[in-house]
Amino acid sequence: MSTNSPVTKTDVRKMIMHKSKMKQVSEKMEKLIPVLLFLIASISVLITIGIVVTLLSETVEFFKRVPLWDFFTGTVLNPLSQDAKFGILPLLVGTIASSVIAMAIATPVGLMSAIYLSEYASDGVKKVFKPLLELLAGIPTIVYGFFAFTFVTPLLREFIPGLEPTNILSPGIVMGVMIIPMIASMSEDAMNAVPNAMREGALALGATKLETTFRVVIPAALSGIIVSIVLAVSRAIGETMIVTIASGSSKNFTYDITQSMQTMTAYIVEVTGGDAPAGSTIYYSLYAVAATLFVFTFMMNICARYVTHRFKEDY
Repeated sequence: MSTNSPVTKTDVRKMIMHKSKMKQVSEKMEKLIPVLLFLIASISVLITIGIVVTLLSETVEFFKRVPLWDFFTGTVLNPLSQDAKFGILPLLVGTIASSVIAMAIATPVGLMSAIYLSEYASDGVKKVFKPLLELLAGIPTIVYGFFAFTFVTPLLREFIPGLEPTNILSPGIVMGVMIIPMIASMSEDAMNAVPNAMREGALALGATKLETTFRVVIPAALSGIIVSIVLAVSRAIGETMIVTIASGSSKNFTYDITQSMQTMTAYIVEVTGGDAPAGSTIYYSLYAVAATLFVFTFMMNICARYVTHRFKEDY
């Protein structure tokens, strides 16, 4: 038979002192954690500021050598010749052309996939179809680039005889395939956020499933759908490896998508991987193009935020 030893005053005093110390430590941690979280949250802001400062400082040096007007209105980009020209319009046209082709593929396919998954697919189909769709987002972009160059381009040349071995059409199509999961996933999430009561009300009033989808669900989820498209455009503008491999390095100022063209990201890769000496004009042109690309993607993100706040519906 065991007996419990009586608790002495000393033991009680030790317990009180221990709890007091633990409370002090807890209070210090409570004060320290917000500071730590603020420092962690500030890292992204500081990195962004560092990127902007670096781009601006080097871009200003470039525009000391090349007039701003010539850069943004010039149709000739030939940085390696004796009479070097640094017009960015060929790169802008190539970037916009590839992005438009990509969005022409990704937007309808992505939206139709989202509608099917949100409104028509059973739970069993969703469990199989959605992971397979999102698997496209996990494929490395360099694999997409080689797929565009070795498969899509030869296939297109069977139907378009004038298509050049490197062109802007095939990488644009493959970029569209790559972006489909982004639009489909974000649009489906926006549609799933629409309350079922709205669907049931429309069906109770005699609307068909299709009418409910296009007249009730999609308008209610419009802000999320538009944001997914805007972010997909930003993703297409910033794509690098696909266009670097499949679109070539010809700096043509043309609107013919069957010809070889170069995008801003591909030009950056070419300059950084070439023999451009530090301090040369072509070296600083790298930062001018990068700054232009940064402004493009930044404006896309601003548009996405505006659309989110402008068309957001609270349920």
